[in-house]
Formats: sequence, C-alpha cells, structure tokens
Amino acid sequence: MLFQVNDEQHLIQDMARQFAQDQLAPNAAALDRGEGREAFFANLKQLAELGFMGINVDAHYGGAGVGCVAFSLAITEIAKACAATAVTVSVTNMVAEVIQAVASDEQKQRYLPRICSGEYPAAGFCLTEPGAGSDPSLMQTRAVRDGDSWILNGAKAYITSGEFAGVFVVWAVTDKEAPRGKGISCFLVEANTPGLVVGPAEHKMGQTGSSTNPVYFEDCRVPADALMGTLNRGYQVALGELAGGRIGIGSLALGVGLAATEYATQYALEREQFGQKIAQFQAIQWQLVDASTELEASRLLVLQAAALKEQGEDFAVKASMAKLYASEAANRACYVAQQVLGGHGYNAEYPVERLARDARITSIYEGTSEIQRMIIARDLLRG
Repeated sequence: MLFQVNDEQHLIQDMARQFAQDQLAPNAAALDRGEGREAFFANLKQLAELGFMGINVDAHYGGAGVGCVAFSLAITEIAKACAATAVTVSVTNMVAEVIQAVASDEQKQRYLPRICSGEYPAAGFCLTEPGAGSDPSLMQTRAVRDGDSWILNGAKAYITSGEFAGVFVVWAVTDKEAPRGKGISCFLVEANTPGLVVGPAEHKMGQTGSSTNPVYFEDCRVPADALMGTLNRGYQVALGELAGGRIGIGSLALGVGLAATEYATQYALEREQFGQKIAQFQAIQWQLVDASTELEASRLLVLQAAALKEQGEDFAVKASMAKLYASEAANRACYVAQQVLGGHGYNAEYPVERLARDARITSIYEGTSEIQRMIIARDLLRG
C-alpha cells in the first residue's frame, strides 16, 4: 500500500512540526524535571486553538475533522518534541472520539466543543483499575440506579491527565449478574462532580510532565442522562476505542524513536574519536541504519492502521501490529541512541536519556506488547 499524504494532511503535519519545534521542544526538559507547568498548559490551549484536541472530530462540534491519518502524523511530530504533551493530546482525542461515536447529540453538543476548544485542558479515559489492567472485564467499579440518578463507587488507576481533565468517560458494572464483560456501561462524569476524587499524581519513570492519577468514586451521584450509549454495552465500546488509541500510542512511540535516532545521528557526525568522526565507523553506521529501518517500518504500519480506520474498515489487528512494533522499535532506537552517545547517553544533560525513559511506557500502556501479541495470534490462528 502506497501512502501518499494529501495536501491537507501535509499541512497538519507541518503545522504540528512547527509548533512542536517552536513551543514544545524548548519546554520539554523543564517539564520532565517537574517545572514548566504554566507553559505546558499554555501549549495545550494553543494546540486546542490549532485544532489538535479534536483532530478527527466533526467540525459541527468544534473539531478539525481531518481524519485519522492526520491525527497519526500530528501525534508523531508532537512526540518528537515532547512525549508528555503528545500523550495528553492523544488521550484527549481518544475521549473526544468515543463521545462522538457513542454519545447522544445532547452530550456531544455539551462536551465536544469544550474539549476541542481547550475550555477543558484535557479529558480522561477511566477504564483501568488496580485489579483490572490488561483484563478490564474484571473491573469492580459499580454504578447503581437510584431514581433519576446513578451512583458510582470504585477506583480507577493510571488515568492520564486525571488532575486537570474537565470530563471523564467512566466504565462501571451496571449488571453484576451478567457474564464477565457483559454488564458494563459507560458514563460521562464532569470533574467537579461531588464524590469524584482525584488522587496524587504517580511518580513515574518517564513522561513525567503528563500527570497520571488514581481517580476514586465515592457515592458519586450523576444524572441518569450521564449514561453514554446503550446500557450494559459499554465493554464493547471500550475495546473499540482501545484499538483506536493504539494508533495514537504507536504514532507517539514512532516520534520518540525518531527524535532519539536523529539526535544520535547528528551527534555521530560531530563527535570525533581515533582521529575521525564516529559516524565513519561501521559499528555506529549499522546501529543507526537498523534503528532507522525499523522506525520506517513502524511508520508504514501505523499509517496503514490509520488509513484503514479512516476508510471505515476493520483496523483493530493492524493497530495492534503497529503499536507492538512501533513501541518496541522505539525502545530499541533509544537504546541505540544512548549507545552511540556513550556516557553522554546516560546523562540527563542530553535528551536521549529522557527519550529512553519516555519510550519505555509505550510498550506497556494502551495494552502491553504481550496483549498485542495475544490479539494478533487470535486473529492469525482463527484462519
């Protein structure tokens, strides 16, 4: 399949690249150190104003409506500059897309413009729980009908942007007697709802500029119309959106890997040892060649999955392949970059140290590499 980026997609890519280089890259190291939060939020607002918080959302609701391929290209460019910002943008887009796909028109009119415009700095995807990670059907959060309301109780874990999301899509068991994965529904819960409690941010290895929080529901009462989609059919919605989210994370991983490889290549062209640039040594060349080749393969896998989604075709397995390969290729590329830089690659003064930490989580969140292999194997062995 030949991927020819059209003029509109190319424009989105260029816009994302320019903004990332001008605004995100200068703040990335500070954000990683726990500083630069004011600039981070200002950048999120500007990204929303440029259309990047609703890339695949219809213009009727304030989105850009330019499709999944443009989304992938944009996330890659943003991630090259700042992975913490990229994951915030990716998850917010995922929430916006699930609202557009499943919510009532009234819910869409209420929440999508707030997400796309940046009125909400971000949006939260509340699926994972302390005891329900790779298998979300094991979730324990409950929603019980009480007159004209639902009452939610439970705990969610590792929620991206939890402490500053304006709205959350929350999955909860609504029929505890149903078979596992069958009696689950999803709800829209606003951040200021009494009973919704956001815990302290996790202390993470990488992507530290992106807040990751536990979110608790303690007799959290929401109106009946907070139910999104069909009662007891929320698990199927979650699985579908996770597949789309894997395109975002594959694109993010690609961006991190490209940033590391480009930096290491430039370093190799400048660093001298034994009387010549280290780029002249075959040992260095082949490491960079292998990393670049794997990243180019990742790019094609990610774009294939994005194109299939945009065309309305079955893309889930291709998204798993793309996410699996891109995330692991990015980790390898960052390792190569550190090796090329030698001791400097282990030093926080150089960006590849941060990039290596940022890349590590990409083979874990939105479904671990092991889960992706299970999905691919199931399809393969089904014949």
